[in-house]
Amino acid sequence: MEHALDIAALAAFHLVVHHGGFGRASRVSGQPKATLSRRVRALEESLGVRLIERGARQLKLTHEGTLLHARTLDPVAEIAQAAEELKSGLGRPRGVLRVSVPLLFAHTAMGRLGAAFLAAYPEIRLEVTAEDRLVDLVGDGYDVVVRFNPRRDDALTGRHFLSDQLVLVAPPGAVRPHVDAAGSAERELPAIVRTGRAEVGPWTVVDATGKRYTYQPRPVLSFSTPWLIRSAVLAGAGAALVPRSAVADDIAAGRLVAWGVVQAPPIEGWVLHASRRLVSPKVSAFVDFLCRQFA
Repeated sequence: MEHALDIAALAAFHLVVHHGGFGRASRVSGQPKATLSRRVRALEESLGVRLIERGARQLKLTHEGTLLHARTLDPVAEIAQAAEELKSGLGRPRGVLRVSVPLLFAHTAMGRLGAAFLAAYPEIRLEVTAEDRLVDLVGDGYDVVVRFNPRRDDALTGRHFLSDQLVLVAPPGAVRPHVDAAGSAERELPAIVRTGRAEVGPWTVVDATGKRYTYQPRPVLSFSTPWLIRSAVLAGAGAALVPRSAVADDIAAGRLVAWGVVQAPPIEGWVLHASRRLVSPKVSAFVDFLCRQFA
């Protein structure tokens, strides 16, 4: 016959283990020592095992106690946190939310998104850091990270909220190299490329009519971020492959012209958080908000 664990008894067990004994756990928590002892003993009786070695000068767990503590530590902590939030009226989204986003996404979207999020959730203070390094969500103290084409990470979970694609753009006055019957350019194309790319090209794109073109880029400038590349193209330095999201407004306004789109799997944007059983209201609010904005 199966028995449900008494959460209060399990919490008392963890409290005693954390503080190294019944006396200290009682002083720190304000709960009577007899109450803690009674709850731990009731837990032992319900499980039919001894969890704590009685009579030892210092708290010592049995093998079964060590196993139970290791297996239930995180869930109990999360349940306790959730209960405290609900008791304090914190079940609604509020508090500081620290988010890490790539530079391009920060420049093109986070200003308006941050303002809209604040209007929707005035009790959350959003702190956004723009950086292209691969941050450690837990180690660096972030609640949420936005990543594009992220590697699989079992410690993180989240939702796909955005699909993007690379587009070949040039200044309006740029002369497109002549192409032969096969669609290959007959001369090199002055190009702005990402820093650190050992070899560049060829660039094969498909235009709005469905025709395929291949260009051989000749790097004239290298930059570390798509936003800097965009600025150089706007200044007339050459053509470049950049995410459409970075130049959509420029193309619509005529500041840049699109020569074609790279035929490749889309660039996927993901909003990620720690893969915990319980997710805080402020994290859930941000994830849902971002997905709605790009629906």
